[in-house]
Amino acid sequence: MIRAYKFLMRPTTGQQIALGEMLRDHCSLYNGALQERRGAYRHVSRTTVTGCSPGS
Repeated sequence: MIRAYKFLMRPTTGQQIALGEMLRDHCSLYNGALQERRGAYRHVSRTTVTGCSPGS
């Protein structure tokens, strides 16, 4: 059973530039979303910890 296909890419110079720009944009978008998610987690974690009263 074939589970994956591999394609050989031979992009033109213009296509290489476009692919590089798309990769850079996707990396930036992913890193921004990851930073936002980490910030939200830290905020929730911090709020939960400081919201607890001692002895409860």
